[in-house]
Amino acid sequence: MKIALLGATGMVGQGVLRECLLDPEVERVVCIGRSAIGQHASKLVDLVVPNLPDLSSVDRELLHGIDACLFCLGVSAAGLSEEQYRHISYDLTLGVASALLERNPNLTFQYISGAGTDSTERGRTMWARVKGATENALLRLPLKGAYMLRPGLIQPLHGIVSKTRWYRLFYSVFGVFFPVFKVLFPKAMMTTEDLGRAMLEIAKHGAPKPILEASDIIAVARKLSAQR
Repeated sequence: MKIALLGATGMVGQGVLRECLLDPEVERVVCIGRSAIGQHASKLVDLVVPNLPDLSSVDRELLHGIDACLFCLGVSAAGLSEEQYRHISYDLTLGVASALLERNPNLTFQYISGAGTDSTERGRTMWARVKGATENALLRLPLKGAYMLRPGLIQPLHGIVSKTRWYRLFYSVFGVFFPVFKVLFPKAMMTTEDLGRAMLEIAKHGAPKPILEASDIIAVARKLSAQR
């Protein structure tokens, strides 16, 4: 399996990349981003594309034969106008999806959305409307499979650290309580490892529905763990 991964330097993307590199069924991981990720591995291709989502300048062979795109790229809406946030969250995502689909007609696409995303696109919360619009647009593309993942609280493992300052503050303050949270909210809290493994399982075998809430993602990860 050949995977395209966006957002590999973020907290979620770091976890997904780790699981991709560990999975023997993943032959190659093509990380696409505006800057280098700073990692090296035999099956890792670090593809720097400063003008995302335009992939026209990229060697077609590098993006040929992609089986699944795991789109983990995202930003906080704090301090951004709706137009700015939509450009990053909607335009970039759809641009990358369309460009990869053009070269890989059997592409499966997974998009990290968020709990509370507004599928109606008419709610009062700006980020939720934009995420909902992005999900709906992806679901309309002629992809082999399109899956919208809406994780809740995510515990970073294996030394993974968020790039967002207030996320880092949150984890430094509340990280000690994560074992308690997992007991109290077993269907809402997952680890970066859980999410990465679930995304790979969905890339290989699909999922029963296109929109997966936190409980659905956790169920996939736990089913996979039980099989190992």
